[in-house]
Amino acid sequence: MSAKNFGATSVGLVVGFLAFCGAALAQESTTPTAPAMPAAPAITPPAADLITIAPQVQATFEAPLEGSTAAAPQGAADESVQKTLQNSGSQIRHATEAASKFLRDGGPSIWAIAALSVITLALILWKTWRLLLLGAWSRGSAHKAVAAWEAGDAQRALSIVAKRRGLRSRVVAAAIRARMDLPEAAAREETTRVAKLQLAGAGTGLRALELIASIAPLLGLLGTVLGMIAAFQALQESGSRADPSLLAGGIWEALLTTAAGMAVAIPASVALTWFEAVVDGLRRDVEDAASRIFLVQPRYEADEEVVQPLAAE
Repeated sequence: MSAKNFGATSVGLVVGFLAFCGAALAQESTTPTAPAMPAAPAITPPAADLITIAPQVQATFEAPLEGSTAAAPQGAADESVQKTLQNSGSQIRHATEAASKFLRDGGPSIWAIAALSVITLALILWKTWRLLLLGAWSRGSAHKAVAAWEAGDAQRALSIVAKRRGLRSRVVAAAIRARMDLPEAAAREETTRVAKLQLAGAGTGLRALELIASIAPLLGLLGTVLGMIAAFQALQESGSRADPSLLAGGIWEALLTTAAGMAVAIPASVALTWFEAVVDGLRRDVEDAASRIFLVQPRYEADEEVVQPLAAE
């Protein structure tokens, strides 16, 4: 029962008790008795007046109770915040203890795998940022420049990609400059050189991811083998008092390194496949843009070929 209901119930009981007493006194005053000295009339409030006063008394008791209930949510909110902070702290503490136990049980192999996991995460983040800077997912400027070149506007095509930092734009700009300034054979060689250099930069870091994806499971397997050796040695030393739980504990601790190695190798393999697909897409776009540039003859070269026969005549 709440404080508010308790106050209302108490007031009701008091009012009922007073009404009962008033009715009893009134009945005794009207009952005929032996002649005696006249007694003073009892001053008792009528029951109707008591019923009228009761709501006022109840309101008086309820007023401070409502104020206390208004302050209750604030206290409850503070208490919930404290509980949330305590739960978060305990969860962090438990996670830290579990990680420490995992590293202790895994042995030296698990430390090497943990270092590889940090390197893998750093490589993935760095490679993603590097590809963003190279414009791996933006090809609009290069396509516009090639379209302008095919339309015969060499200067506009060069101006579109001259100040761009993307890989496609750099190769297209180099191809246009070589096409305008060098003979066709030399221009092809220069374009090939620039394209290979840019694509080699785009492929930086992929060998490291490939190496991590290969050696992480092997490190996990090595840790498992070492743990199994230690478990069987402990079983042999126990002799006839061998405890099966001792062997089981050693086996599951040894298998931790295998699971950790796979947990590192799988993301590394996925990231490697994705980055290779992105670099292959860049290579295809660069080859297509260079081919289109060399298939179209600049307009100024065609004008020179027309002017030269006229001058000879």
